[in-house]
This record gives sequence, structure tokens and C-alpha cells, in this order.
Amino acid sequence: MLMISIMDIDKKAQHHHAHRLLRECLRPYGVPEEAAIERMEYGKPYLRDFPELHFNLSHGSGIAACIVTDTECGIDCEQCREMREGVVRRCFSPAEKRLLEEIPESERDLMFTRLWTLKEAFVKCIGKGIGYPMDTAEFAFEGSRIVTAPKGYRFSQYILRGGRYVCSTAVSSR
Repeated sequence: MLMISIMDIDKKAQHHHAHRLLRECLRPYGVPEEAAIERMEYGKPYLRDFPELHFNLSHGSGIAACIVTDTECGIDCEQCREMREGVVRRCFSPAEKRLLEEIPESERDLMFTRLWTLKEAFVKCIGKGIGYPMDTAEFAFEGSRIVTAPKGYRFSQYILRGGRYVCSTAVSSR
């Protein structure tokens, strides 16, 4: 189950709203409101008493989202932002860097955000944290379709509000 909410509220309220979305997503699975959420070694949240359910949250810049599945999952949603050269240098593969150089400048910020949210969703899915070598998780597109991605995972991407927001999900195929 996937829920995405775009709203104009402050950062603290976004965190609260994301957790409220999570509780709504968990309700159909019979998970009580007071179910304990704990964290793994690198901070990935999990439900202590419901090991068969996996979830992930994302919130910030006016968007909150959650995903609940029966296998490992990750989600990242962001407002489209200016391409950051340092992030590209450290976290993008040579092919991704070429893609960003070759597309029209007017499309770079959206493509940067598309690639970045896929990488974040993947790292959150595998539970390794931001220290994971993100340049090794390579993505490529044909139009809006993701055609290159890490093996063993399913990826989806949603471009919302005319490109103002991008939401990406990663779900283990196992």
C-alpha cells in the first residue's frame, strides 16, 4: 500500500503527518495504533511485533508518503530541486553523469531529483544508510520508464504536480 500527501505545513507537522499516514496504511493489516516501531542498525524503522510487514516513510518540503509491503521496501519523496554538483560527483555513476550533461539544461533539475529519489529509496530499502556507495546503484530511463536499476528490486516513480514533486519506491523482489 502506498499513500502520498502534499500539504503546506511546517517540518514538525510533516513528520507527524507521515506517521499518521503510516497508521492509516497499517490499519487494514490489523496493526494497532500503539504498535512499537523500533530501528535497525542504520536507522531503518520496523514493527517489532509484526515482522511480516515492512514499511518506510518519507517527508519534507511539503510532501509526506509511506509504503507498506510484505517485503523490504523504501520510499523517497522530494520537491524538485536544483541539481547539486557535489552530490552528482559523489553519488552518481558515470552513465548518470553523462545523462545529466547530455539533456537540455531545462530538464536537469527534474532528472537529478528523479535519480536522487530512486537512489534514496533503494538505500532505504536495503537498510544500509547514507554511507552506502550510491554511485553503484545505477538507474537509466527510456522516457518515463525505468530500464536500468539494481537487480532483485522493483522500482516505481511518480512525478507529481507537473514535476514539482518526485516520489520513488523500491521493493525487494524476494
